[in-house]
Amino acid sequence: MSVYQVKDGVKNLIKPGEKLITTHCCYCGMQCGMHIRVNEKSGKVVGVEPRYDWPVTNGKMCPKGVTAYQTIDHKERIKTPLIKKNGQFVEATWKEALDLIEENYKRLQREHGKDALSVFGGVSMTNEKCYLVGKYARAVLGTRYIDYNGRFCMSSAAGGFMKTFGIDRGSTLPWPELEHTDCFFMAGTNTAECHPTSIQWLWKAKDKGAKLIVADPREVPTARVADVHLDLKPGTDSALANGMMHLLIKEGYVDEAYVAERCNNYEELKDSVRKYTPKYTSEITGVVEEKIIKAAHIFGQSPKSVVMFARGVEQQTKGVDNVALYSSMALLRGQVGKFASGVATFTGQGNGQGGREHGQKADALPGYRKINDPEAVKYISGVWGIDPSEMPKEGVSAYEMFDEIQRGKIRAMHVICSNPAVSAPNTEYIWDGFKKLDFMVVSDFFLSETAEFADVVLPATSWAEDEGTTTNLEGRVIRIRKVVEPIGESKPDWEIFKMIAERMGKGHLFPYNNAREIFKEFRIASKGGKADYYGITWERIEKEDGVFWPCPSEDHPGTPTMFKEKFGTPDGKANLAVVKWQEPGEIPTPEYPHILTTGRVVFHYLSGSQTRRVDFLMEQCPLPYVEMHPELASQYNLLNGDKVKLTTKRSHMELEVRLTKAIRKDTIFVPYHWGKELAVNQLTNPALDPTSRMPEFKVCSVKIEKI
Repeated sequence: MSVYQVKDGVKNLIKPGEKLITTHCCYCGMQCGMHIRVNEKSGKVVGVEPRYDWPVTNGKMCPKGVTAYQTIDHKERIKTPLIKKNGQFVEATWKEALDLIEENYKRLQREHGKDALSVFGGVSMTNEKCYLVGKYARAVLGTRYIDYNGRFCMSSAAGGFMKTFGIDRGSTLPWPELEHTDCFFMAGTNTAECHPTSIQWLWKAKDKGAKLIVADPREVPTARVADVHLDLKPGTDSALANGMMHLLIKEGYVDEAYVAERCNNYEELKDSVRKYTPKYTSEITGVVEEKIIKAAHIFGQSPKSVVMFARGVEQQTKGVDNVALYSSMALLRGQVGKFASGVATFTGQGNGQGGREHGQKADALPGYRKINDPEAVKYISGVWGIDPSEMPKEGVSAYEMFDEIQRGKIRAMHVICSNPAVSAPNTEYIWDGFKKLDFMVVSDFFLSETAEFADVVLPATSWAEDEGTTTNLEGRVIRIRKVVEPIGESKPDWEIFKMIAERMGKGHLFPYNNAREIFKEFRIASKGGKADYYGITWERIEKEDGVFWPCPSEDHPGTPTMFKEKFGTPDGKANLAVVKWQEPGEIPTPEYPHILTTGRVVFHYLSGSQTRRVDFLMEQCPLPYVEMHPELASQYNLLNGDKVKLTTKRSHMELEVRLTKAIRKDTIFVPYHWGKELAVNQLTNPALDPTSRMPEFKVCSVKIEKI
């Protein structure tokens, strides 16, 4: 007989011998609350229940979250270490795998120096593990070459926020306040598919009369309910933002008192945007003047507004500028630091916020300290127990590490919780780099496209087999709870780092027995930094249902709303962005006459390494496709379902056509969740933003041929 267990004030059906364990989803930055259903006798996961009292998502879950538990005990999980022999993987013991790693790491550093080794991290891990990736690379391996997959995801948002606000936190306000917002300006974000559980706040606000403006080359689902859809040409966001600010100033919508008191560069901004009239802005963006004018009036007249954006804005060679300009729109209206108002980016990966704050970036140390700051090096060296002279110098960004492989400087790489063989641009260059390495290690729980290149694959635990914290898209630090014991011989990443540290003679630097001990050191490492977690404890997270950073002491309430009184800059004022529009890295030519842009679909996540192993999700979207306007298709005599060959300066691929009027006539769209010959990133442009080093995934020129 079944019984009910009351959890979150609702009844959840529990069969005899079952229990519910409260945790969060493993996918995007929403970190939706959930209860994992576990059979107490077998210890196996048997289902999932929504968590209705989680304040960010209120019991909402997307198709990925509902099926996430199915990857935990999946038949394709890596359960033992794998060693490649004669081109084939064979099962091995941990001792054999670690012997091989120790032998090759020591040999390569002896022959080529410490920087012969490199580490490529990821942000689908807990804060504790992300923190240790940096310590592992710098204190154990002694290499300057460390970066992470957030370089392909959140780095432009980080750069733009640092440039404008002086602190990089993805949202300046807590998500539940969005219900009370009067106007949403959403740019380059397919929110309904990429962060669907956030849409409830938009609906609640619209029920109260809120307006919606969407800037996107495609009529994404969110745009279909917008008051204004600004269907701009890919790569023209900075022109659009400048055009909006031109009208805000001209029409008297600027909060002059706020700007005078709290912002720099206002006079320079006015001069910079003077030429961005609706006519000039329309010529660049392709958006008709009337839409631009209407959007400016709606945004300018709204008492409480939020500017929101995602990868469509950020994955460009001018991504940092785009973020700074869109943020400046909110500053002109005096909205940052106020209730139900401000700026937010939709974080792509589960711990995309926390994972970039504490040492995985080539130029950063824990707490968002800079590695070229002697005082920061001195402090972190003291926390780690090393001499400051042992701290490596700044490295290079994720994509640029593959340039260093080609130059022979990097001879080995340890890839952790990441799949750059699919997620990086110009993937054939990445594949060639992996082949050129003398030695390669991958830690993962599935044999990803990246793992296939490895010499050693180490079986890591899934998100449900260890505990720790993550930081969601609001900046709220939350708890991930252990649901089941590790499958097979898999081990948490922190334990893997510890074993390698012991082999490298650095075991004393990794004395941890559990994630809680790591968090205690991590708090100290972040203390006094821009991303200060020192006042956050696991006990507080449990009691308060998450704590917002910065939180410098245990009696500090945390910071749900950023910048109420001052910004994170030296003078406490925000820096309005004075930036002119520039063309993207590639523009259409007679040989490559159209624009290719990329993105997600609701049924898959990033490189698809997990979601492509869930039957239901694959049934809904088994293959990538190319989306194009019927008028563009008619130029090539294409019908729905026909096959085409897409060619850029880098490579080519073949895809099925999907016709839709919900896209610009000069633009085609391809989702990016598949690998090998189906990886659209073999086509994309590796041109980098000069500040964030973000590749330009969202704009490249392409040729179309009917097959």
